[in-house]
Amino acid sequence: MKFIVNSSYLLKQLSNINGVITTNPVVPILENFLFEIDKSSLTVTASDLQTSMITELSVESKEKGNIAVPARILLDTLKNLPDQPVTFSIDESTYSIEISSDNGRYKLSGENATDFPKVPSVSNDFSANISSEVLARAVNNTIFATSSDELRPAMTGVYVNLGEKNTTFVATDGHRLVRYRRTDIKSDNGNSIIIPRKALNLLKATLPTENTDVTIDFNMSNAFFKFGHIKMICRLIDERFPDYENVIPSQNPIKMTISRTDLLGSLKRISIYANKTTHQVRLKITGSELQVSAEDLDFSNEANERLSCEHEGDDIEIGFNAKFLIEMLTNLDTDQIRLNMSAPNKAGVIFPAEKDKGEDILMLVMPVMLNQYV
Repeated sequence: MKFIVNSSYLLKQLSNINGVITTNPVVPILENFLFEIDKSSLTVTASDLQTSMITELSVESKEKGNIAVPARILLDTLKNLPDQPVTFSIDESTYSIEISSDNGRYKLSGENATDFPKVPSVSNDFSANISSEVLARAVNNTIFATSSDELRPAMTGVYVNLGEKNTTFVATDGHRLVRYRRTDIKSDNGNSIIIPRKALNLLKATLPTENTDVTIDFNMSNAFFKFGHIKMICRLIDERFPDYENVIPSQNPIKMTISRTDLLGSLKRISIYANKTTHQVRLKITGSELQVSAEDLDFSNEANERLSCEHEGDDIEIGFNAKFLIEMLTNLDTDQIRLNMSAPNKAGVIFPAEKDKGEDILMLVMPVMLNQYV
């Protein structure tokens, strides 16, 4: 079996799906790409059993066949080859692969393609279309708040609720919560799924820079994303997502509006002096002034800064984890943000001060109890 393909074109397509492959997979064959040739079409699959990515590319060939090719050695070879056509010659009885280029010949041993796990097919139980730009924004705004605690599997992914009026993306790790809502994505047959973090990270890395349509099909166990020449199938998290609406406080009489970049810069500087375990910073709002301070009693380090803000409601002193606040503010892109609070032991809610059309972002962060000193 033989086919000819441009080295740079093949490298680009393989790099798109290579992120799925883990270093020590459960099944050794998963260290390989599955190559399937059908005349002038080459389909390449990479999988880790939970997530599979497939790409299609056109090649010069008149044959049919398949082989599993070691991913690492193939990618390293292609990365170091100049842009040129390369010929793959495959011996189907011994599974040996020979790559011929202008520079020379490279022989490597493949594996039997029948040992490669079958990719699950997704029957179109539910379907939705979404632009890659919107999907990337939704993923970027939520994925950082997912949990890495495997004992709470529902929180290790992003919850997506497709409704008739809007679609909501939610992520939480028990300390903070992000709700990202779009009114321009709707689905007639409302449904909710939890997509694993790894699958979304891969999706984020692979989405094209130019805006394209992404088709999402899903059933109760798998989700199927398709855009351009790439398909991704991932197993969904089969768990009940926490009732997040009850956590969001409805009454927040204390409201503060402040420049996002000013507060972010201040937090980055002040957090250097915070305790390295709790990352606690205290925000003290009096009138139209915000005082940001932190101290690490173990090393007698302390810092404080004053910022001007707009404030309505009572004065308040409240503690937060600086790491969480910095991450949240970094992911927002508005000039001004609003922080709504009710009491020092209740969650703070962050909104962008100016809302984008069709978009609604809410970020909630639990307070850190302030230790009072004399």
